[in-house]
Amino acid sequence: MDDTKAGGKPRDQRLARFRALTKQAPESPGVYMMRSSDGEIIYVGKAKVLRNRLSSYFSGRKDVKTRHLVSRIESIEWILAESEYEALLLENTLIKQHSPKYNINLKDGKTYPSVRITNEEYPRVFRTRRIIRDGSLYFGPFPSAETVDLYLDMIKKLFPLRRCVIMRKRETPCMYYHIGRCSGPCAGKITKDAYAEYVEEIKKLLAGETEALLAELRGKMAAASEGLRFEEAARLRDSVTAIELFAGRSSAIDFDPESRDYIAWTADGDLVCYVVFQMRDGKLTGRDLFRGKLYATEDEALQGFLMSYYGPGRLPPGRIFVQKLPSLRGGADGVAGLEVVIEYFERELGARTAFSLPEGRLHEAAMNLASHNAKEDLAKRRREMGDIPALEELRKELGLSSLPARIEGFDIAQLSGKHTVASLISFKNGVPDKKNYRYFKIRSLGGAIDDFGAVREAVARRYTRLINEGLDLPDLVLIDGGAGQVSAAKEILEALGVDSDLAGLAKQNEEIYLPGRADPVVLPKDSPALRVLVAVRDETHRFATGLNQKLRASDLKFGILEDIEGVGPARARRLMREFGSLELIAGAEAEEIAKRSGVGIEIAQRVKEGSARSVEGARG
Repeated sequence: MDDTKAGGKPRDQRLARFRALTKQAPESPGVYMMRSSDGEIIYVGKAKVLRNRLSSYFSGRKDVKTRHLVSRIESIEWILAESEYEALLLENTLIKQHSPKYNINLKDGKTYPSVRITNEEYPRVFRTRRIIRDGSLYFGPFPSAETVDLYLDMIKKLFPLRRCVIMRKRETPCMYYHIGRCSGPCAGKITKDAYAEYVEEIKKLLAGETEALLAELRGKMAAASEGLRFEEAARLRDSVTAIELFAGRSSAIDFDPESRDYIAWTADGDLVCYVVFQMRDGKLTGRDLFRGKLYATEDEALQGFLMSYYGPGRLPPGRIFVQKLPSLRGGADGVAGLEVVIEYFERELGARTAFSLPEGRLHEAAMNLASHNAKEDLAKRRREMGDIPALEELRKELGLSSLPARIEGFDIAQLSGKHTVASLISFKNGVPDKKNYRYFKIRSLGGAIDDFGAVREAVARRYTRLINEGLDLPDLVLIDGGAGQVSAAKEILEALGVDSDLAGLAKQNEEIYLPGRADPVVLPKDSPALRVLVAVRDETHRFATGLNQKLRASDLKFGILEDIEGVGPARARRLMREFGSLELIAGAEAEEIAKRSGVGIEIAQRVKEGSARSVEGARG
């Protein structure tokens, strides 16, 4: 065991001290602990070769999250182990004991919905995320609320259960009874036994017993038809058809009886999300989702996740599919792949497990679905919390004067000089801040094609207003374009005395142009900093193009109206102001058109017919 203190020494001396320390580490398996200035253990790791792993933290170029971790280290200790497997067990014990801040601390993201059948005389069926122990039956959890809603929508159409939360005796049933969506138990329109039959059929549907349910419904349909109860037979026929279609489209059922899990994950910066799909007897029986901070490598984090997810209370199945396998041996730090985890499962949990990549259509489809869930959740998490590590990297890479917590982006859109518009979008902490989006219809060009002039006008109008109203200025202004666009924006910002940082992002090679710098900055394609800039640029482009297309479509509609005899520009504008669209004009009576637009009945008839022809032509 050894340690070192960094004290208040300059950064270079501090790193030199750590590099000297790591050279003293043995070339043996073991566990290392990193402590903060107050002595708290902030990270625990294991290594097949301690010297190699520890040296890797203090040599070469590191990403933002690793630099962040290293900057908080005040001392390092290590404990030798007899083998790599012993190091794995010790690491697992220390992590559970100390809960280090920078180890992967997975938080269960499971707030997935279930379907509840209430424990009442006449049960209700609805979606819920709360489990109440009152005798109600629960089915799920389901992979998504959308899946639950598909079930419930079909159940509402096929089985007329009551909708009211509190059922009271009534003389006459409610509207749902009259439209066939409720069986009217409140008014005695159905017996308890008949209602209970509906509930039993719903239970079979939710339990996935569709074949038994279909056979039962077909039998009832035949009996109803023979008894000349044609309305009942028709309802049962529709039920059979709907259930067949629903079962056929379900991606949660296959015909492979092997118990298996599919594990997918997405890592981005300092965040990671894991999704586990559990398939048992050919059915998706559960989906687990965990989020956490990531300061280790993906290989190390995967090992940590597997050790924390599986245990005596949740034994691993015979086969686990993962989206990619870590390198089993080698690398600068000597980190093993999953062989040591397999050994842990067998020796500590008594479970024999094989890890595989998904091969074949069945397994690839399941893994793709799990991966999609992981990406969606991570994107949601980013939207919720922002992306500060990416902004820290952006500040460093571009040499910005401050953290670009607020970025405003501009883009220009036009068609042959017509309908030139500028979009302004805002990002806060690396995510869109849509309430601060703006449009500018460019007025100063007179139909000329001049992107630089359009940039000058948009930037001038935006920041003149912010200054006059005493509002906060952005930390970074990003222009969609190269050196010319940046120069045009810089001219205006300097004239207004705005000291925000400025950059341009060119589309072709994602080159970043900075004022006063001849050569552009080129960041790696997987750089979190570049990801933020591209997101801002793409959003400005989408926003600007959207308005430009609306103006062009409006221009086209005005032209159609102006081509009608007796309608000029003024009448065309009034017609569009009164009705809003050619479709509504075509659908109105000539008398209404005449009254609302102030034209004669003959012109109104021509307007109606001309609008109708245009609408039909667009549909054709």
